[in-house]
Amino acid sequence: MREVMRELACWWQAGATVGMGTVVAILGSSPREPGASMVVGPNGEAVGSVSGGCVEAAVYELSREAAATGKPALVRYGISGGDPYAPALTCGGTVDVFASAVSARTFPGLDAVARDVHAGRPVAVATIVDHPETTVVGQRLVVRPQPGMAFQPELAPGDPSAPQGDRIVDTLTADASGLLAAGRSTCLSYGPMGERRGEGMRVFVQSFAPPPRMLVFGAIDYAAAVARIGSFLGYRVTVCDARPLFATPDRFPSAAEVVVDWPHRYLQREADCGKLDCRTVVCVLTHDPKFDVPTLSRALRLPQLAYVGAMGSRQTHFDRLERLREAGLTDIELSRLSSPVGLDLGGRTPEETAVSIAAEIIAARSGGSGARLRDLDQPIHSSGR
Repeated sequence: MREVMRELACWWQAGATVGMGTVVAILGSSPREPGASMVVGPNGEAVGSVSGGCVEAAVYELSREAAATGKPALVRYGISGGDPYAPALTCGGTVDVFASAVSARTFPGLDAVARDVHAGRPVAVATIVDHPETTVVGQRLVVRPQPGMAFQPELAPGDPSAPQGDRIVDTLTADASGLLAAGRSTCLSYGPMGERRGEGMRVFVQSFAPPPRMLVFGAIDYAAAVARIGSFLGYRVTVCDARPLFATPDRFPSAAEVVVDWPHRYLQREADCGKLDCRTVVCVLTHDPKFDVPTLSRALRLPQLAYVGAMGSRQTHFDRLERLREAGLTDIELSRLSSPVGLDLGGRTPEETAVSIAAEIIAARSGGSGARLRDLDQPIHSSGR
């Protein structure tokens, strides 16, 4: 829904009713992730995509019908079987698409959600997509972190779109909070009244978390390339170096911020302020012991970081390990270090090296092997990733 939020909010503010189809679950290979959406506007306009083309026409009609009738629908698209005209995914996987009417009446809090997304504030939307009682389908709960507390559901007085029942609200608030903290969107199953071990109710939780952070230490030419590809992948990139002559915004236009500070000091300050999370990646490109050792000593002891990589030759790597052991790091802590950084792509230039680093980060994040796809016989897109 993030990619269609601007148009969706504009139609909402204009008082229009539109249809929206959203991928809520995938099994096997799928071109889009849960949360991918298509919106059908009041004049039949189509914005967004749910499959990259495979079932777009079917989802368009499904969403348009939901807007016209006000009746939500959950439809599974997979292989077409023997019908060559049936909508299907050519990649062989299956997707569940939930279509519903969206308006100021059916989603009263959409404008606030849109403002949060635009401002980069974390917010999650939990939508009941399947339930034995059809009148419950389509009800939503918005969950936000609140100052001075953990998470709190946002329930407008008399909001007909909000789930009813304390157990359902409490369960969805707890689970949506955890998914939002991890930046994940997924479909959850419960009993009809929110029982965790039951069946009958499915809820899609879409997390609109701020972009994950990439901290690049070392204001060198390789850092400029890593910043570019990190930004392209959706990270909020910070380049940090203690040398003001090199750490300038002009040299790193792709970075969200350029900080002049000792890397280890900046890293510790960000950790103490709670600005790092389980999606944060760290790339140490200085390959200078006076920067590397104190920075890596702190990074490898921060359990929440998703990835810690350090650039350098094999000899630099071995020397660095010895210095880190002398600094007191354990073998378990050192096992978290990706060094020499990147996958074996054979690249040499800063841009090629940046691709290698980015590929390793993606593989670490998704559980990929880094092997060539042609040499594997498993699905390209694993449902467990």
